[in-house]
Amino acid sequence: MDALAVIIEAPERIALRELALDPMGDGDVLVDVAWSGISSGTEKLLWSGAMPPFPGLGYPLVPGYESVGRIVDAGSDASSRIGEWVFVPGARCYRDAHGLFGGTARRLIVPAARALSVPEKLGQDGILLALAATASHLLEGGPAPELIVGHGVLGRLIARLTIACGAPPPTVWEADPLRAGGAEGYTVTTAEADERRDYRVIVDVTGDSALLDTLIGRLAPQGELVLGGFYAAPVRFAFPPAFMREARLRIAAEWQPDDLAAVRTLVDTGRLSLAGLISDVRPAEEAADAYPYAFADRRCLKMVLDWRGWP
Repeated sequence: MDALAVIIEAPERIALRELALDPMGDGDVLVDVAWSGISSGTEKLLWSGAMPPFPGLGYPLVPGYESVGRIVDAGSDASSRIGEWVFVPGARCYRDAHGLFGGTARRLIVPAARALSVPEKLGQDGILLALAATASHLLEGGPAPELIVGHGVLGRLIARLTIACGAPPPTVWEADPLRAGGAEGYTVTTAEADERRDYRVIVDVTGDSALLDTLIGRLAPQGELVLGGFYAAPVRFAFPPAFMREARLRIAAEWQPDDLAAVRTLVDTGRLSLAGLISDVRPAEEAADAYPYAFADRRCLKMVLDWRGWP
C-alpha cells in the first residue's frame, strides 16, 4: 500500500509524494487522515536543519504528530475499531523515509494503541489535542504558573488550562504585537511593561535560551522556572542570580496518554475551548508553500493541512 506524504528531503526542501507503507499487522489500524497540523517549534527545527541530534533523526523524513482522521481498515485484533474517529500522534510506517514524527500523510498505519479516540465534532480543532496534552503535562508538575512567556498556541493553551483548573489567571508576556491579541480571561503584556519580580512559577514556551537570565531575575525566592519550549541552543544562565533566589529549574517532557484523557474531559465538559487557535488551513497539495509560511510569517498562529480532497 502507498500513501501520499509530506517529505522533508533535506533542510528547507519539502516535497509531496507517494511512499510505500509497511504491511499492516494484526494489531494495526489504517487511518485516513483528514487534517494534520504543522508545528512551528520542533518541525521548524527539522525543516531548517537546526534540530540537535535526536534519536531517529535523519533525512528524508515525514514530519508531523498532530493528525486526525477515521480508521478505515484494521488487522484481525483491532477490527472492532473500524469507523472510529481518532487522533494520531505520529507514525513509523514508511519503507523509504524516517518517521520523525511521521504523521503528515494521507494514510497512516499505526498500532491500534496509537490511534486515540476523539470526538469527531471537533473537526480540524482536533489536531490541537497534542498541544493541549503537552500543556496539561506541563501543569501537572507543580503549582499553576503565574507568568507564561510566549503567546503562541502552546502559551494560550497553558493560560486557558490554568484558568480551567481554577487557578488565578496568569500574566502572559509577548514581544510581538501581531501575537498579543486573542487573550481569553488573562492579561498579555511585555517584559518592559511588567515590573513584577516575585513570580513563584514562570513557564517559558519560546524556546529562546537567551531569555533565561531575565526570567530568573523575575522569580521569587525558591521560585520555579519551567522550560516548556524546545531549545536548539545550549541552555545557559548566570549562576549568582539563580543561587541568590535558590531557583528551581524544571523541564517539561512529552505528554502521556493520561494527559490526553484529562484534556478530552475538559473539552467534553466545556471547561476548555480549542476554538480560535487555528489561523490558516491549506490544501495538502500546497504543503511546499504552507511550511515556509507557517515558520516565517508571524501572522500564522497555527497552520493545518487539509487532506480530504485526496482519494
